[in-house]
Amino acid sequence: MTTRLYTHPIYLEHLTPAGHPERPDRLRAIERILDEEGFEDLDRKEAPEGDEETITYAHPGGFVEGIKARIPEEGIARIDSDTTVSPKSWQATLTAIGAANAAVDDVFAGTVDNVFVASRPPGHHAEKVTAMGFCLFNHAAIAARHAQRKHGAERVAIVDWDVHHGNGTQDIFWDDPSVMYCSTHQMPLFPGTGAKTETGTGNIVNAPLTAGADGDVFRDAFLSRVLPALDDFRPDLVIISAGFDAHHRDPLAEINLVEEDFDWATAQLMERAHRWAGGRLVSILEGGYDLHGLAFSVGAHVRRLMKG
Repeated sequence: MTTRLYTHPIYLEHLTPAGHPERPDRLRAIERILDEEGFEDLDRKEAPEGDEETITYAHPGGFVEGIKARIPEEGIARIDSDTTVSPKSWQATLTAIGAANAAVDDVFAGTVDNVFVASRPPGHHAEKVTAMGFCLFNHAAIAARHAQRKHGAERVAIVDWDVHHGNGTQDIFWDDPSVMYCSTHQMPLFPGTGAKTETGTGNIVNAPLTAGADGDVFRDAFLSRVLPALDDFRPDLVIISAGFDAHHRDPLAEINLVEEDFDWATAQLMERAHRWAGGRLVSILEGGYDLHGLAFSVGAHVRRLMKG
């Protein structure tokens, strides 16, 4: 297997207030783990800056311009109580979008088997016209639209195992049967969405987990809801919204996964990608706020992407 990694130093320059969980040290922890023995064959590329026009694949132009206008010349500005921007945030999020779209191009061209995008800020809470939950724009949603527009993908599946429900991705694709959104997440928890009854046009599959759930419960949610839905949908591309805050060490939630659970879930999604999508799989970093849990979970995830 050839696995590509996209990252960029600009992601470290998206600054948040002191004590904020979504901080540059998250990427530093990932960089350290992926520099260890066993990752020598990882195909490392500097993420390209994205085309601003592609943001409008998932968000209206007026909203895009409104976020751009909020970027301060110095210091930190608040979008809401949790979501902030600093002088380099526009370039950081544009480069995150560029990496996600380049990853889609790579797997459709067949130059690599799969791609992991280690970027920030995250994206899955960004709704069509609302930035929230540390997120400005929805990178996974933009990448899905890019696959459809540039590569003719008829069906794209986004699987989100972040511990917080991806309300933004659900909002963007709520009435679009060409994109399936599947999510495992703790409920009740921020942002308050993600009930099983939220089904869109039949393309939304939520598998909420209660506080204290462990790997067995998580795996059962995959086996009973997520994987059968993917088999019915038969996607041309699988995108993972790869948050690692369901790890038992994470301070923002109460799900008790370990690294082996992320390894297992990665293998299951790779198998579905090979079954239906010619192996095409793109993984985009979302949450994960305990540095140890994040680093070792990403290590397990990327190691599985590399091994097959």
